[in-house]
Amino acid sequence: MKDFFIADAARFEGQSVTTFFLVASASLRDRKPSGQYLALTLADKSGQFEARMWDDFTEAAATCTAGCYVKAQGTVSKYQGKFQITLQKLRLAAAVEIDTADFVPTSIYDIPTMAAELRSYVDVFRNDHLRRLVLAFLDDPQLGPAFLRAPAAKRLHHAWIGGLLEHVLCLVRVCLATAPFYPEVDPDLLVTGAILHDIGKVRELSWDTSFDYTLEGQLIGHISIAQGLLHEKIAELNAATPDAPFPPQLRLLLEHMILSHHGKLEFGSPKLPMTPEAMLLSALDDLEAKFQTLRNEFAASKAAGRSSSDVTEWVRSMERPLFNSQAWLGEEQVPISED
Repeated sequence: MKDFFIADAARFEGQSVTTFFLVASASLRDRKPSGQYLALTLADKSGQFEARMWDDFTEAAATCTAGCYVKAQGTVSKYQGKFQITLQKLRLAAAVEIDTADFVPTSIYDIPTMAAELRSYVDVFRNDHLRRLVLAFLDDPQLGPAFLRAPAAKRLHHAWIGGLLEHVLCLVRVCLATAPFYPEVDPDLLVTGAILHDIGKVRELSWDTSFDYTLEGQLIGHISIAQGLLHEKIAELNAATPDAPFPPQLRLLLEHMILSHHGKLEFGSPKLPMTPEAMLLSALDDLEAKFQTLRNEFAASKAAGRSSSDVTEWVRSMERPLFNSQAWLGEEQVPISED
């Protein structure tokens, strides 16, 4: 087990640390007025930060490339409000020195427990066609296990092992709590859309040693992948039960929910939400993702040593900084002077 994680950087400011990292990126850069330096992005399960090696980096630059594990010694410091590390030593790590659990973030919730809860919601569907469809995905020998382990994103919300399942389960809970207020919405159809809207991410993303996009993910994207998977799975169901084909109306409505769940054309949705289920799914999916981003930013702000009265750094995906109102209210407030 590592004794230093990147999230601990605030406690080690100004100190020398020796530990292991995953190299997310590495490159040689020009140094003014002459020469070069080695610039890296180092990662572990708690996050990532920038690293610089100014001297004696020739061997390290040749061997410590993106995707490899390294042992590093350096001094933690803060630059322009962000923690980084200036390296004095850097080498490849031996396999016996590495516990991969230290480098791949995993959901804090038990994955089998989450999977069982999600299945319990499907088991009580009134619509037999939708129940069979969802269970066909969950029980698929390739898609099912991948769905349980996949992250929901490379870097933003739920970017950890089990993140896709965690995101979907939270979204389903919110959908079930919200649907009674909107009688125009079919709850079974809404929950089916919530479970399947991001199913394409099991092939859009890879997550062995670090999170990245597959070639299929880069060229096609999870929305189109999900659309294709839906067609394939319904074709399999129809072949298995030709006397009870999947209703084409349900297929069309589900396909629309997948294609429109990003909500806006500029956000990557091929279509805008047009049905009650699609509109509610898009709104709740966006809200659920934003709140996980909010949690991530609050945790990062605390790890960086900011006080409860400070806003977070600028959050590019939300185009604003954020403020933890509950942490601020939870601290004893200094009375405001009336003078």
